[in-house]
Amino acid sequence: MRYDIAIIGSGPAGVSAAITAKIRNKSIILLGNKNLSDKLMKAHMIENYPGLPHITGEDFGKALQAHLDNLGIEITEKKVSAIYTFDDYFSIQAGTDFIEATSVIYAGGVVQGKSLPGEEQFMGRGVSYCATCDGTLYRGKTVAVIGASDDAAEEALYLSEIVDKVLYFPLNGSHPEADNITVYDEKPKEIKGGMKADTLVTDKGEHSADCIFVLRDAIAPGSLIPGVATEGAHITVNLQMETNLPGLFAAGDITGLPYQFAKAVGQGNVATLSAVKYLATKPKA
Repeated sequence: MRYDIAIIGSGPAGVSAAITAKIRNKSIILLGNKNLSDKLMKAHMIENYPGLPHITGEDFGKALQAHLDNLGIEITEKKVSAIYTFDDYFSIQAGTDFIEATSVIYAGGVVQGKSLPGEEQFMGRGVSYCATCDGTLYRGKTVAVIGASDDAAEEALYLSEIVDKVLYFPLNGSHPEADNITVYDEKPKEIKGGMKADTLVTDKGEHSADCIFVLRDAIAPGSLIPGVATEGAHITVNLQMETNLPGLFAAGDITGLPYQFAKAVGQGNVATLSAVKYLATKPKA
């Protein structure tokens, strides 16, 4: 199946985009988190959302979820590791699945921290963001894992069942245990290589590996979507939420400051209306 619109991110921008798309009778898939957004749920108090004075992030999240439920919109909980652009559609790698959509709205939030030097250069050539997607390619080999996500330790354990050795560099305190996992208390600094990445440089030395898995909760947009125009950690958009790639739209924190829930909701709405306009120019898949 090819969806009209794939919406990536289940924070206020993504939820707003999904609601508008559903009302406009478009086939959609909403990829995100069953808890919507950690940033939203942890917000102590939202003071400037029109019509909802002094609402907690948790209560606002419950209201958004109720609206999704009322429209029959489900959240597909899969981690998106790449978005590929083709002539008339997009292919989204989510776990081991590939999802097709005529248009995409990216509302995945801003990535905290910068990519490592060499990371984007070697994306797909010895740098991976998904152990379950690419682990089998390195059966019997040595891989390095930069663990910066909540599920990084679990993914490292999965890799340990496939590969010969796992070199694990924890950035969040997690320490997976297996006979073939070695944990290094070192800070990754750079990824190097020739035709493909083969060396992880840290603050204490260099480590050879056949693949370097960079496991973060979110991926820098330039790495996630090859060819998209960015400015720092943000995707560049115009007032219609259009990116430089036809059919790709963005909304919310990923488009830049200010990081405000009210802004995110408005941009999600605009992004969908722009996507609907874009779909009207395309033959039905």
